[in-house]
Amino acid sequence: MPSTPSPAPKTLAAFEKAKGFMPAHEGLALYAAAVEAGRLGLPLLEVGTYCGRSTLLLADAARAAGVTALTVDHHRGSEEQQPGWDYHDPDTVDPELGVMDTLPAFRRTLYRAGLEEHVVALVGRSPQVAAVWQTPLALVFVDGGHTDEHAGADYEGWAPHVADGGLLVIHDVFPEPADEFTGQAPYRVYLRALASGAFTEVSATDSLRVLRRTGAGI
Repeated sequence: MPSTPSPAPKTLAAFEKAKGFMPAHEGLALYAAAVEAGRLGLPLLEVGTYCGRSTLLLADAARAAGVTALTVDHHRGSEEQQPGWDYHDPDTVDPELGVMDTLPAFRRTLYRAGLEEHVVALVGRSPQVAAVWQTPLALVFVDGGHTDEHAGADYEGWAPHVADGGLLVIHDVFPEPADEFTGQAPYRVYLRALASGAFTEVSATDSLRVLRRTGAGI
């Protein structure tokens, strides 16, 4: 049996220190998917950067494969990260403007891990970036907003760019209706991807789903 790939110790230590919400075991599953996808020789793309916790794993895999990791975010925070909500972190608020700005924390995360040169940060709203994107991708990791509007737009904008044999990875997939706020929209995207006939499920690690592009229709 081949061993499960693991990121460099420095990357893993940086992941554990970085702000973010992905647990380590799901992060390792994401990393394994990124390593596999990287063999296609195409970029790896993430939707939803926040402070760069999961970006580190994609960057490490991209470095090993000789490709680039791309990460898309407007850096103003998703709905659940705004003031007054459970996932709000006051340290991410710009003291001058009074609005969230996670870009400085993200840049510090990459710098400290020594992975800056392997990442291109696309600062903007996902649908706007996707509308002008032309390059096939080995992996698309959907981990942005958790409303149907935002999760659906991320899928519609980026899933068509997953190359044949590439991977679509969806985070925060929670099938239970009690998890409506945190994961029902990603769950509906996951079901939509399977129903499209374009994707086949490869693995599930708690709330992380990995699907392979095996068909044409989306």
